[in-house]
Amino acid sequence: MRELVKTDGAGVDLASAFDASPNPYMLLTPDLRFAGMNRAYLSVTQRTREELMGAPVMTVFDAGGDEANAAQLLASFERVRDTGLPDRIPVLHYAIPLPGVGYVDRYWSCEHSPVFDDAGRLAYILQHTSDITELEALRRDAAGKANRRGGAALDAFLGGQVLRRAEDVQADNQRLATERNQLVDMFMQAPGFVAVLAGPEHVFQMHNPAYAQLIGHRAITGKTIRDALPELAGQGYYEFLDNVFATGEPHEGRASRVQLRHTPDAPLETVYLNFIYQPIRDSAGKVAGIFVQGHDVTDTILAADRQKLMIDELNHRVKNTLATVQSIAMQTARSHTDPASFAASFQARLMALSHTHDLLTRSHWEGADLRAILEHETEAHGAHRISLNGPAVALGPATALSLGMIFHELATNAAKYGALSGPDGRVLVDWSLADLNAPKLHLMWRELDGPPVSAPTRRGFGSRLIERNVRHDLAGEVKLDYAAAGFTAEFMVPLDRENTND
Repeated sequence: MRELVKTDGAGVDLASAFDASPNPYMLLTPDLRFAGMNRAYLSVTQRTREELMGAPVMTVFDAGGDEANAAQLLASFERVRDTGLPDRIPVLHYAIPLPGVGYVDRYWSCEHSPVFDDAGRLAYILQHTSDITELEALRRDAAGKANRRGGAALDAFLGGQVLRRAEDVQADNQRLATERNQLVDMFMQAPGFVAVLAGPEHVFQMHNPAYAQLIGHRAITGKTIRDALPELAGQGYYEFLDNVFATGEPHEGRASRVQLRHTPDAPLETVYLNFIYQPIRDSAGKVAGIFVQGHDVTDTILAADRQKLMIDELNHRVKNTLATVQSIAMQTARSHTDPASFAASFQARLMALSHTHDLLTRSHWEGADLRAILEHETEAHGAHRISLNGPAVALGPATALSLGMIFHELATNAAKYGALSGPDGRVLVDWSLADLNAPKLHLMWRELDGPPVSAPTRRGFGSRLIERNVRHDLAGEVKLDYAAAGFTAEFMVPLDRENTND
């Protein structure tokens, strides 16, 4: 015991005093192995210190196979270990093995107390036992005599009033322990997180698996909240707890933002919690601790944020789409005085816009592939006449819409006046990516084997739409060449930006 117990201020060796006590004492580690014992304990058990040190107590003393009595003793040790509070067994029927004799029936009165280290962590469990076997035998003998003689007052007293009260207390304690265990089980199985904090420093006494998951399964029992969760500093939660303990008024949080670490070295992660801090009062009505209960509502909050973002995005896109439709209608009307030709051109352009919308909808408006857009806008003219060559290029929504309209105009003009207006004409579309640090799409549209080409005498809607979309909407460059051998259009469009003028 000298390595476990220090001296007092007067220089008295407390280890010697412990060892000299006539009462049996022994110390257990939190995993219930012998860590020390005094001479009285060795005398009662008829064991040596060397036999017991480090051995599991429930293996050395197993109650002779009486599982109920062994379970009662084990439960008392575990209550001290798990709660940090003393526990008593007024009467314990527990047989012990004595060398050369075997198991001897005994009755004990046990008291188990926690021993904490300087950091406030449980270091040992101290057991103090009293052998009350003779008193129990006297009680039983006196009870028998009292029954035979009609119950004399002295016999009734010796018959066990004192021990009967102790047994009644023990029965009450067992009932309360059962109720407590049921309540603890309810806490542990609760879908929300639960914790119990003790004292003004808010020391963790217990927490359930949901709370452990929330904080990354850290070892927090017996620690103050400031030591257990240091990342909460500056976020207001220490102060909320201090105020609840000081005032006795509960505190409720709704969708409260908190940053936590799942491991000590991990980055902070933002979560949102609904919670309540409820004061726990002692028998005198004073606040002794705080009950913490709540739910992680991060997924709900993020889903609501995403829904709002989607609604805002939908409103934005509807307005942009309506503005685009209005511009198409006005520009088409200027180029077509005949109602029938206006209707046909207007409908075709709306369908081109619709095709690109379909592609974007499939990807939840995250973007569309360049090849897919080209295939949509040129498939009506025959896949064998359109050659598409280039890598996969993901386009943002605004870029996809603009290029979809451009490709529609190019295909329509090729079908009316260019290579696709004759039976032998072809269109080659080649593209590549340039400057990967600030990626740009380089695309070439070339028409071959069509009728002779001449520059238009006036700028129609198609050429105006192409030039406006590339230069204004896409912040790119375009070059249209009406060479006699065939029309070509060359584009250079940056891909590291979305249109900011929508």
